[in-house]
Amino acid sequence: MKTLNCCDIGFVCAGIIRAESESEVLELAAQHAHQVHQVDVTAEMAEQIRRLIKEETAI
Repeated sequence: MKTLNCCDIGFVCAGIIRAESESEVLELAAQHAHQVHQVDVTAEMAEQIRRLIKEETAI
């Protein structure tokens, strides 16, 4: 499972996006950014966000 914490991008937000693949995380992150933060993710931003995606480890 891949995860992205919205606060890692720089927003004051507790949102966490989880999906099976990086591309799914990016798609969901773009939707979240648009709906919640009124930001449209550009290709350049998507590449920066991709670097912040982490592999969720089992506890």
